[in-house]
Amino acid sequence: MPRERVTGPAPADRWWRDAVIYQIYPRSFADGNGDGTGDLAGVRARLGYLRELGVDAIWFTPWYLSPLADGGYDVADYRTIDPAFGDLADAEALIREAAEHGIRTIVDVVPNHVSDQHAWFQEALAAGPGSPARARFWFRPGRGENGDQRPNDWVSSFGGSTWTRTTDPDGTPGEWFLHLFSPEQPDLNWDNPEVRREHEDILRFWFDRGVAGIRIDSAAFLAKDPALPQLPERPEPGRHPHLDRDELHDIYRSWRTIADSYEQPRALVGEVWLDDAKRFAAYLRPDEMHSAFNFEFMTRPWDATALRGSIERTLREHEPVGAPATWVLSNHDITRPVTRYGREDSGFAFERKRFGVPSDIALGTRRARAAALLTAALPGALYVYQGDELGLPEVELPVEVLQDPMHFRSDGVDPGRDGCRVPLPWAGSRRPYGFGTAPGRDTWLPQPEDWARLTVEAQSEDRDSMLSLYRAMLGIRRRTADLHRDGLEWLELGPDVIAFRRGDETASITNFGAPCALPEHRAVLLASSPLRDGALPADSTVWLTL
Repeated sequence: MPRERVTGPAPADRWWRDAVIYQIYPRSFADGNGDGTGDLAGVRARLGYLRELGVDAIWFTPWYLSPLADGGYDVADYRTIDPAFGDLADAEALIREAAEHGIRTIVDVVPNHVSDQHAWFQEALAAGPGSPARARFWFRPGRGENGDQRPNDWVSSFGGSTWTRTTDPDGTPGEWFLHLFSPEQPDLNWDNPEVRREHEDILRFWFDRGVAGIRIDSAAFLAKDPALPQLPERPEPGRHPHLDRDELHDIYRSWRTIADSYEQPRALVGEVWLDDAKRFAAYLRPDEMHSAFNFEFMTRPWDATALRGSIERTLREHEPVGAPATWVLSNHDITRPVTRYGREDSGFAFERKRFGVPSDIALGTRRARAAALLTAALPGALYVYQGDELGLPEVELPVEVLQDPMHFRSDGVDPGRDGCRVPLPWAGSRRPYGFGTAPGRDTWLPQPEDWARLTVEAQSEDRDSMLSLYRAMLGIRRRTADLHRDGLEWLELGPDVIAFRRGDETASITNFGAPCALPEHRAVLLASSPLRDGALPADSTVWLTL
């Protein structure tokens, strides 16, 4: 694959092509007012930590007004910060102060749906069938003589039905409304011009306040077949009733026009889960999104063949449209790498999540360190989920404290996603480990009692800690021109090794099997584990200057 010669990070107007982007889940990052919930004041107080870590941008999961039925992805008002996190002045100050640290800000937009507490939906419930207010959503009469059967049999992404029936003012059963996720998240009708105008105004509202990019949640779900038909067994490409429909692209072209209208163009990053490589790449054409998340790599097992295949596929998908790849090991929905890589099944799939799955945390930590270096050496943008730089494990929480709707809609079989959302440990030997929560108050999710060794304070004093590895890794990545060039060249060192050259003289080698002899080199830049007699041990990655 050809390599573009550059001398450092991408220019300012193309920063998103190779940036290091740190994902912040605000409830769990840092607590600024002592109430047990993370907030924007807590983030502002920790911007120095993020600068020292070496990130280029921070991405916030939703910080808007929300009943938090789905961790903030049920938005009630995009122009109001949820009081649990602060207010609009706090957000504006955070964006400004982060920029002073050289850190850009990305915010989430959730265009497929809103909260059932959103003013539009409350108006729709009050207005009744056939009203303009209901035309912003997907209200339909039920099937059957009394309308007591759902309009269709679509299945929710959270399990169960996608339809909930309303109750009319006189107490009789009314129409049904569509929700591809939870009943608290009614889907918007993107055939309605008012819906389109509102979201374009939302983009401008945040871009005008200095936000550098928008992450688009569930980006392939917005458009629906107006007939809302039953799901065919094998939908034709672009004709699925509610996923990846062709008319989506006009929406994102209009958003790209808005993003490009600013003196410093803003970036659009899509959450696009698709198996079809050509359909995926269509979202990354020059007049649509700038980049999209690479979920396949994140869900692959710890296996050389599987991970190399995912890397090859990802680069192949992006090459025709000239878009940068994105690389990430986890996020606020995915089992943390330290736990996942220590399991017999080290891949990830939502339908396989269960309580009580054993994990060898020492093995998982070793592999997570190797995976971090492997991922950071690949061409494109790197995303880091908060806490992965500390090597935090997934926490199996008591059932009585769980809040995630995925747990409840699975009839209690799925532990949900709360285990990767536990508040971060910053300092000290006891809970809340410097999170900021006042004495006598509990953090919104409980932290384990054995996290003292995982705090930022403890790891900062340990040159062999996960945090020290991440700081060194991101510093080398920033300074090394080869790691800002496009493309890579594979080095064939055996079936249990992923090895490649970046640029003229930088190589990354990840060993999944028996100790591996290293190619001739001038220097070792960084290794996830100590070399043994000059060889790379199993479950390790090394960066070399050739």
